[in-house]
Amino acid sequence: MPSTPAADDQSLVERAQAGDEEAYAILVRRYSPALMRLARMYVPTAALAEDVVQETWVAVLRGLERFEGRSSFKTWLFRILVNRAKTRGVREHRSIPFASLGRGGDAGEDGDDGPTVDPERFGRDGAWTSAPRSWEDDPEEALNSKEARRIVLEAIDTLPDRQKVVITMRDLDGLSSEEVRNALDLSETNQRVLLHRARAKVRTALEDWIDQ
Repeated sequence: MPSTPAADDQSLVERAQAGDEEAYAILVRRYSPALMRLARMYVPTAALAEDVVQETWVAVLRGLERFEGRSSFKTWLFRILVNRAKTRGVREHRSIPFASLGRGGDAGEDGDDGPTVDPERFGRDGAWTSAPRSWEDDPEEALNSKEARRIVLEAIDTLPDRQKVVITMRDLDGLSSEEVRNALDLSETNQRVLLHRARAKVRTALEDWIDQ
């Protein structure tokens, strides 16, 4: 049976802790694109995002010896990135105020007063329970098409910052709900609300494209 990514990460981390430079390089190659996507949401330029990603890997290298695996490596890594990106974002006069989410209620926190489609069309974790109307015979194949991906990415790009970060981490980078909550210091409810609103808007964009 092939190892899961988490198990593979653990093996690579143990090797890197023992001084295996190739194992560390594999981790860098595996996660740098996702880190870059996330950092870019906190800072105004790609060059600054690259700096944040570099700082993150330097911090990982320095702290790897002390990493005890109390959380997954991925959770630890993204948490380091988010902390550094937030600091750089504040310095560059751009920040995403996750800490304020939920104070005074969820509605309106993102300039948004609720989901854009019926919540019953989504499961508890926000995943679709039915395909968009007028969909092709094979929804998965359609979603994997270049044009559908372009529509999805454009829709994500228009989202409020916090929704954009959450859906990017969950649906583009494949982090679990727990990993996202830990990295962003969000409650389960707030993570679910943000993800639902983001996925609802992306779904609407896809349905509008299909119905053209």
